[in-house]
Amino acid sequence: MSLHPKLRLDWCSHEAAKYACEKWHYSGCIPKSKLVKIGVWESGVFVGVVIFGYGATAKLGAPYRLGMTECCELVRVAMQKHKTPVSKILALALKLLRKQSQGIRLIISYADPSQGHHGGIYQATNWIYSGKSASTVCYKDPSGKLWHGRRASKTANPQKQLVTDEWKEVRQPGKHRYLMPLDDAMRRQIEPLRKPYPKRVTSADSGTPGIQPGGGGASPTVTLSIPASTPNGKTRTTARADNTEDSQRQPRKAAAKQARAKARK
Repeated sequence: MSLHPKLRLDWCSHEAAKYACEKWHYSGCIPKSKLVKIGVWESGVFVGVVIFGYGATAKLGAPYRLGMTECCELVRVAMQKHKTPVSKILALALKLLRKQSQGIRLIISYADPSQGHHGGIYQATNWIYSGKSASTVCYKDPSGKLWHGRRASKTANPQKQLVTDEWKEVRQPGKHRYLMPLDDAMRRQIEPLRKPYPKRVTSADSGTPGIQPGGGGASPTVTLSIPASTPNGKTRTTARADNTEDSQRQPRKAAAKQARAKARK
């Protein structure tokens, strides 16, 4: 892969999104709600996916006086090793989302402190931090796997009766909540909710909903990507990014280097 790979974002298939989530996201799974799936390619190689959906909250937009068609959640950023900054990828993904779902006014995303995430990518792109969500109860099974309380508890899932005496209750801390308004009126409405950004606790990769470095060059660009159009049959919109800024920067660096050499003489 070149130093400055050619970046392309496009709609991708469920199979491609599922592959990325299972291979490169800490959860190891793709959400089951209605999803908008955007694939990411660098120089023709499939490197990951950005997924928007309704999330786990039935009334996601209610606190902001929004209906379900006006608000969605950034539910996955699952990527293998890549060279393009995540902030650039996310900005292009938001553009695609706005063209595909023109009624969307607000994006919500969560950074999980239990995974070492603090929301750095949202801070870098001026999302509004509105504090933490409520803590949740999870259960750890005998193998060490963590289950969300709604999925594991007898009360929430009586037909499966997953929880036994060998399972341990684990209280998970609340997640950092970030908001991205998509119009001026929405920004004015939620700006009073802004709080100081939380500081980084662990690694430089902290801050996305599960970016895994990945290993190897899995590239399902032919068999898993959408061949021609969006699910509704309309001509798809593709987001591309060139490296004009980088190409302009190189001559400037060369000129500066020559100037320093002349000064030393």
